[in-house]
Amino acid sequence: MSSTERAHDPVGGTEEEPAGGTDKEPDDEAGTAEFVQEWRNAAYNCYSSGHKFCREVCPVMQVTRNEVHTPTAFHANVVAMEKGLLSIADVARDYVHCTGCGACELRCPNTLFTGDFYRFRTRTVQLVKAARALAVDEGIHQPGWQRWVEATSRQKSEPVLGGEVPVSQEHVADWAAGLDLPIGGETILFCDCEGAFHRTSVPRAAAKILKAAGVEFGLMREQWCCGGPAAEMGYVERAKEFARHNVDDWRAVGARRIIVFDPHDYISFTEDYPSYFGDEYDFEIVLFVELLAELIRDGRLELTNPVDRVVTYHDACRLNKRKGIHAAPREVLRAVPGITFKDVDHVTQWSYCSGAGGGLPIERPDLTAEISRRRVEQAAALDVDTLVSACVWSERPLTEQGGKRADPIEVLDLLEIVALSAGLED
Repeated sequence: MSSTERAHDPVGGTEEEPAGGTDKEPDDEAGTAEFVQEWRNAAYNCYSSGHKFCREVCPVMQVTRNEVHTPTAFHANVVAMEKGLLSIADVARDYVHCTGCGACELRCPNTLFTGDFYRFRTRTVQLVKAARALAVDEGIHQPGWQRWVEATSRQKSEPVLGGEVPVSQEHVADWAAGLDLPIGGETILFCDCEGAFHRTSVPRAAAKILKAAGVEFGLMREQWCCGGPAAEMGYVERAKEFARHNVDDWRAVGARRIIVFDPHDYISFTEDYPSYFGDEYDFEIVLFVELLAELIRDGRLELTNPVDRVVTYHDACRLNKRKGIHAAPREVLRAVPGITFKDVDHVTQWSYCSGAGGGLPIERPDLTAEISRRRVEQAAALDVDTLVSACVWSERPLTEQGGKRADPIEVLDLLEIVALSAGLED
């Protein structure tokens, strides 16, 4: 099969191979052998079972219908690499087509058909990250990802903005203007790049909620990107540089507890950072939405203003599917007076995704747009006027697609809804 045939999909037509994909000969046999050794058992578990249950919950496969974009193909590639039939150069572009949502892992019988005596979860997301890292190590780059990570390294934050507004350390805390937030302290609020520069209403809502509930917290002296996106794109050493800086900054200001409102940061701080630093990493990582449910439950935050909206909730993939967190955001929404909440259970939402994760919007924005369009249409079928998310990264493509409808659907963050009800909005 030619590379052109391998890359065909119905959204973007026949996808051309990216120009200038390598910067050296991909002949690192030792790296490939180590990769195959680590992932061969998982690959054979998938390949030998013959099932393909994961396909219809995969947001990319739902759109492209391309065999090479499936979780089963990601594992079969490893089998072929072990037998010398493929190299990472042959398949690196295939691994672009994953949002890292984790739906395939939950739907896999290898995950589902195990009893309490044997806890096992298929690790497709980690396999994809490892394949991308192998490609980068062998000098095989996806041009959009390479530019993105290089820009992040220069600016210390992701290049989430176009136009004249600068993304830089000088402006990373502009979102907090007028809130009189201190630097440092035992508890730090970490604001992701998308929130810091694009959807600034979310970190402002977060800070106001914490202050209203009497939670003492501060900001970092110099906040860099969490490094998660670089790691997802295969640039692990760059990711470790960001992580090292952030951990050193936390220690320098005496932080022990880190509050995050972005699920991508939460994944980075609870999975990537412990793998980088081991026992040295001893911070408490608090997910804002779980803290928020606790504050409301304990009466420390009162929601008194009715919010007259008909809403449904979009389960952020990295909360629901990756971390099993689905109860807290629903508890919060049901505590907001005036809201009509039309829920879709969290298991059904295994097949829902915004398409905004795993670097997909950078290399395949056409796919992200179509995945988000389908998610918005699923919400529209419930006759709602608002789609609520707890992930700032999902909100950009969902907002774009919601605004294109003849009957627009507004996309709001859960923290924005709560700030409205608590009377804390700007």
